[in-house]
Amino acid sequence: MAFNVSAVLLFGIAAVFVLKSRAAGFGSALILFLFGFFTAGTGAYGPIASVVRSLATALTDLA
Repeated sequence: MAFNVSAVLLFGIAAVFVLKSRAAGFGSALILFLFGFFTAGTGAYGPIASVVRSLATALTDLA
């Protein structure tokens, strides 16, 4: 049985874990969030999304 998990959900869970374990402070998390937010609005979105999609496909093909 296969199921899909959104990358947003995975990164959200990872962010909560990092903040709860205090591996990164609130300031670092805010800077990374803003970096991701502003990167999504630029021309860099297309290539980044393509790489992530390719990696997901490669991992799916391994299974």
